[in-house]
Amino acid sequence: MKNQWITSLKGNVFVKMEGRLIESVINQLLRSDISIWNVKRAGTDTITFYIALEDVHNFRRAVRSSGCKVTFLRGQGGPFLLKRAFKNSGFLLGGLSFLIIVMLLSNMVWGIQIKGATPETEHHIRKELTAMGVKTGKLQFSIPDVENIQRELSSRMDNITWVGVELRGTTFHFQVVEKNAPEQVESTGLQHIVAKKKAIIVDMFVEEGDPQVKVNDYVQKGQLLVSGVIGNEDKSKGVPAKAKIMGETWYKTSVELPMKTDFVVFSGNEKRKHYIEIGSLRIPIWGFGKPEFKEAVTEEMEKPVKFLKWELPVSYIDQSMKEKEQVERSYTREQAVKEAKELARNNLESNLPDEAEIIGEKILQEQVENGKVKVNLHFKVVENIAEGQPIIQGD
Repeated sequence: MKNQWITSLKGNVFVKMEGRLIESVINQLLRSDISIWNVKRAGTDTITFYIALEDVHNFRRAVRSSGCKVTFLRGQGGPFLLKRAFKNSGFLLGGLSFLIIVMLLSNMVWGIQIKGATPETEHHIRKELTAMGVKTGKLQFSIPDVENIQRELSSRMDNITWVGVELRGTTFHFQVVEKNAPEQVESTGLQHIVAKKKAIIVDMFVEEGDPQVKVNDYVQKGQLLVSGVIGNEDKSKGVPAKAKIMGETWYKTSVELPMKTDFVVFSGNEKRKHYIEIGSLRIPIWGFGKPEFKEAVTEEMEKPVKFLKWELPVSYIDQSMKEKEQVERSYTREQAVKEAKELARNNLESNLPDEAEIIGEKILQEQVENGKVKVNLHFKVVENIAEGQPIIQGD
């Protein structure tokens, strides 16, 4: 007998046969290699049995001249199920469409809630989220994951200290901690203005107080620049001295730069693939073929598929493969010195106040050793050297 599972998949027919020569007909079927099974007697001259759908044509020929009456009672298996499904295709398509719509709605963003932010900050956050593609009505598969949203939003917003991002069902929840930026109140305390570092004064503007130095004077750290005591010996009073004293200051820095450097760069070529993952089975749905990259960095974003409030054991995978290349960068001595100077300048500028300005630079020493160039530099900077010092009673 043939494998009943395969036969059921291909389809079978339940048959009733009536006649006096039933046994001889059965023998004829067996000689013709036509399998029948579940043979049962339903009367003196009647039997029922099953036959494979693919053998029906040969069966008709075998029993045509037997004188037996054959009735095909019902069909079973795959082909008949498909026929019934097509017959009721409206219900099938309706049910399938309903499931697809519910699944899509379950995986959309339907709400964005922001807590801990002022109305102005909340407006800016929503604006940045829209620019990032995070907005209501979008599929969760097409937007960045929670970690990327949190990182990107923190880098875009300067007025927040921390932001927490959580996706609950179809709603994004943002918890914001804003930076405390209290309004600067003018100091009413009595004070002098002193130098916070040694410098040559290049410009000064005294708003209140008695100047003790002038332009082109060389001053030491802590030296009195503007006195907070005004008037004469007979009649004097203390005031909160205010001034902006611009002085020329000096910095020394040392930079080491290798003459040859190996590093990895991305070529800009990228291959994206999309999968549906069910358990350990990954089914490709878009982006077929293997990229012709010698070396590549692979990144994956996994999004679980939801149905209503339940998370299904199914995930959507967005895979990105970016081509990378090994590059060797070599400098001549002159190029290495130039790059070292630029690096030293950038490092210094990142540590200076906004109003400070580099007005000059000089190489004190340069040498090449062990494949590296070492440069010692001297920078001239103009910056505000004024610093308040409270007036102690008795000054």
